[in-house]
Order: sequence, then structure tokens, then C-alpha cells
Amino acid sequence: MAASAARPSAVARFFDSDLWYSFSRSPVAVLSAIVALLCIGGAVLAPWVAPQDPFDLATLNLSDAFKPPAWAEEGDAAFPLGSDDQGRDVFSAIMHGARVSLLVGVCAVLFSTLVGVSVGLLAGYLGGTADAVLMRIADIQLTFPSILVALLVDGVVRAALPRETHDQIALFVVIFAIGISNWPQFARTVRGSTLVERNKEYVLAARVIGLSRLRIMLTHVLPNVLGPVLVIATLNLGFAILAEATLSFLGVGVPPTQPSLGTLIRIGNDFLMSGEWWITIFPGVALVAMVLSVNLLGDWLRDALNPRLR
Repeated sequence: MAASAARPSAVARFFDSDLWYSFSRSPVAVLSAIVALLCIGGAVLAPWVAPQDPFDLATLNLSDAFKPPAWAEEGDAAFPLGSDDQGRDVFSAIMHGARVSLLVGVCAVLFSTLVGVSVGLLAGYLGGTADAVLMRIADIQLTFPSILVALLVDGVVRAALPRETHDQIALFVVIFAIGISNWPQFARTVRGSTLVERNKEYVLAARVIGLSRLRIMLTHVLPNVLGPVLVIATLNLGFAILAEATLSFLGVGVPPTQPSLGTLIRIGNDFLMSGEWWITIFPGVALVAMVLSVNLLGDWLRDALNPRLR
């Protein structure tokens, strides 16, 4: 009882681990984590902390349109980053737009991870014809740029469904389009790791005692191939956010009633040359900060989990 009581908690073990030591000694990783937490926190808490609900038409006033940032000569403290053509607070719109961008990015990465890990496990463990067929499908998809695959999926859904129906499920269509375009990276990585793991002694022992293939894959092989998957998922989160912003900028992403950062940039781009630069610049800066911080964290995680660099 005394020994179990003295055992350190999971939190204590984490702060005593090599991963935390590497993180605390990397100024870039710490700064990236702070920026990422600010972006995520602002997006998640937007309905409660944003100065204005930019999508509530009852609170908008066209007389407040095109107000410059608060520090400018004609600025208004009620609009710290200025207002757009509808009188919406740009700062509040960024917080709500980041909320949509993060939702699409996280869900798309989770979807592509689920599909890619499942395909990679099956291909690597079963081998033979299943491996050849699944990997050739992945190779064929890798020949097409991911953004073109996403555009193709979105175009097919738009052509197959009425406009009203598409608008209702547009968010799910974008998540599916981005997610289905990124699964081959996960599949190839998991397949390579599974080919190594399936011939190790613990897998052979599991076969000897009569465990099923599905149980061996899920309870024995899968936990040992998740390290690289975590790194790829972190790096792909930034790409998924950029892909969603690109689709929304092109007008084929989320509907105008749920604008993301890409939609805000597209709206502001129409007024950039007329002098209202803040409408597009600030959403662009927010997008760059979010994606850059996530990518830098992914780079650090890749190095921290690589034993050859320790």
C-alpha cells in the first residue's frame, strides 16, 4: 500500500519525461504553443468573449461600416481591429471564423487519420493482394494534388445535390473533401511500421495463443505504430486549415452563414485596393499565426520523438 501510494501520478511522470524536458528547452516550441493556445482559446470561447456577435443581423449597423482600427485617426474603440462593409467587428469575426476553421481542420484530420490508419494496418498486416490493391489506390491518389481532390469531391456533391441541401451539409462536405484527400500519407506510414511490427516476437506469440487477426492489429500492433501518426496528424492540421481557407477563398467552402478565415479574407480582398486594408490583412495574419504555430509544434514533436536526434 505504501509503495502504491508513493507511485508518481501520470502528470508527475509527464513533467519528468524527456518529452517535457525537450519542450521546455525549446523557445520556439514554447512560443508556438502559447500562440496556438491563444488561437484555440479565442476560437473556442468566441461566443462568450468576443465583443460582438458578427452574425447576428440585429446587432449590425451599416453606419459603422469601414471603420479603421482603433489606433487610427478615425478609429473607434468599439472596433479594435476596425469593421467591414456590413459594420461587423473584424476582431469578433476573426474569433468566430477561426472557430469554423479549427473545427473543419480538426475533424478533417481525425477523419483522414481513421481512414489512413485502418488502410495501413490492413495492408501491412495482411500483405499479399490486399497490400498491393490498397497501396496502388493510395499511389494513384498521391499523383493528384490534395486541393484538386478536395475541389473534385466538393464539385461532385454540388452537382448531385440541390443547392439548399448542399448548403445544409456544406460543412460536412468540406470536412470529407479535405479528409479523404490526405489519408494516403497516414496509410503509407502505418503500413511501413506494421510491416516491421508484424514479424516481432510479441505478435508471433499472440498468433500462437490463437488471438484473431483483428485483435492482434488493434491491441498489439496499433499502439506501437501511433508515434509517427501523431506527428503526421499535427503537421496535417495546419495543412487542413489552409486547405479549408483556400476552398472558402475560392467560394466553394463553408456557406456564408458560417464564414471561416478564408471567407473573411475573400470578403476583405474586394476592398483591399480601396484602402480598407484591415478587413483582409488581420484575418490573414490570424490564419498565418495559427498555421505557423501548429506547424512549428509538429516539427518539434517530430524531432522530440526521433530517438536518433536525442
